[in-house]
This record gives sequence, structure tokens and C-alpha cells, in this order.
Amino acid sequence: MRPVFASLTAIAAALTLAACETTTPVASEAAPVAATADYSQLMDDLRILSADDMQGRDTGSEGGARAREYIVGRLEALGVQPSPMGRLQPWEMQGRTREGTKTFNGTNIIGVIPGTRVSDKYIVVTAHYDHVGVNNGQIYNGADDNASGVATMLELAKRLKAAPPEHSVLIVALDGEERSLLGAKHFVEAPPVPLSSISMNLNFDMTARADSDGKLWVTGTYQHPYFRPVLERIAPRGTVSLAFGKDTPEDKGADNWVEASDHAAFHRAGLPFLYFGVNYHADYHRPTDDFEKVVPATFQSSTELAIEGFRALDAWLDQ
Repeated sequence: MRPVFASLTAIAAALTLAACETTTPVASEAAPVAATADYSQLMDDLRILSADDMQGRDTGSEGGARAREYIVGRLEALGVQPSPMGRLQPWEMQGRTREGTKTFNGTNIIGVIPGTRVSDKYIVVTAHYDHVGVNNGQIYNGADDNASGVATMLELAKRLKAAPPEHSVLIVALDGEERSLLGAKHFVEAPPVPLSSISMNLNFDMTARADSDGKLWVTGTYQHPYFRPVLERIAPRGTVSLAFGKDTPEDKGADNWVEASDHAAFHRAGLPFLYFGVNYHADYHRPTDDFEKVVPATFQSSTELAIEGFRALDAWLDQ
């Protein structure tokens, strides 16, 4: 999530920003989550993807390949079918490193879940599975960034297999986000379905560490204001609530997230987007972004908000 080389000053400033664009939600019409909800797989996905043996999941690395194999296995186990172009979408592109640009060979992972009401229109749900690898002998495990978003997306896929969506859904684990959004750019340039059939992109990037301000931020309602009333009715889950912002002309530098993650590629292509993610925290893009730093109840609450957000948008779109 967000530029690899963001300045420490900008990050520190972002940590202190007030949630000036938040709104107070009213009670949601959705039924509350059962107290017996089983989050064991959600937590396992987060733990496994952010383990040391994934070696920071850098694009083109052995750890990245291991993470890809794990995600493919999870989709297969859930019964999520491959896209019309197949399960894997390999690409080769120029991306950034600390030493300058280099050629990266990456692979996006794509699954499809058919819709029950609007089967010829797609919601593209994305989460990047790459991180920044190993630097100076230290593994950057990227638990929040972005093993968390992938785990949230897999939890959504599990729920959609149990209770199918109204729109068809492309579940897309993108590669190369940390190298200038490479996988997302390739996906938009060579999509598995026509761009005209994509109703929106919903991007999950950093969904675990909402304990920094108690917010799961929704970016993109300034650009697409019709989405905001759909989501404003979603009530908080535990200690976490939705907040809206990081997307206006007044939001500057590191506090503007319109171009901060893979949704930017969809935005540039003229497609509606929303981005769900937590605020900066002290372990962002550091080797300390580990599974042990995640508060399970906070991550689970954020995941529930993300899934409820999807359900609300799915029901509202194309009415």
C-alpha cells in the first residue's frame, strides 16, 4: 500500500491527522454477525502469508511464488472457478527498486464467482499479495500490508460461495503493487472480461491495524459520491467504524490515497472504485509489520465491515 519510499515525515504527520471526513453511521439493516462466527481461517491466512518463510513476498521471488501457490490452493479449496482467461495472469513490466528501475516478472491470480441477478456485470475485488521482500538481511513480512487485505478477500470469497452475490465477482490477488502498481496496470490493460462489463473495483489494502484510530477508511466517495449513502448506514463493528475521506483536493501528499494502491489503475481507466484500508501506523513498511502486532478482534471487525460494504454495494448497483 502507498509509495514504498514515502518519507518518514509524511508518515508521522499522517498518524496524527484528525478524521475530519468521518460520518456517524446509523444502525445497519444487516443482521449482526453471529457471536459464534469462525475466524480461524481468516487468522490462519494472515499468519501463513506473513510468515518468515514467505520472505516478504517480493514480486518474482521464491517467497512470492510460495504465497501465490498458497492463494491458488485456497481458491481451489473454496471452489472458486478460474476466470475466462485462466487462474493465472503472468506479466513482465518495468518497476521500481531502491537501486532504480528493473524488469519484474509477476503473476496475478484470478477467480470468478457468478452473480444471481446481474451475471454479465462484474465487481472486481482486489488485494495485492506482494510486499517488499528482504532488505539488509531483514524480512519485511507485511502482515498488514497486505497479507491482511488478501485474507479479508479470501474470507469474502468464502462467504460468497455460501451465499452467492447478485453481481458476478472477480476475486483478484494482484502482484507488483509495491513496484508501481504493476499487476493492476496489466489487469486493466488485458482484462479477463471487457472493461465495459466492470461495474466497479473494490480494493482491500491494509485491513488489520485499525487500532491506530478505530477507522476502516473508505477512499473514493469524493470521486463517486453516489456510493457514500450506500455505506453510511453500516454500523460500527466492535471498536471499528467506517470513515470517509483521503480523496479530496484538500488531502495532500501522503494523506491523499486516490493514487495510493491498485485502485488507481482502475480509476485511471475511468472505472468506479472504492478503497478500504486503515491509517498509517508505526510498523508501516518496516520489518516489524508482523502477525503478532495484529489485534485479532480489530482485524475481524474490519473484515466484517469490508464484507458488509461489499454486500451493500452489490445489492445497490444496477438497480
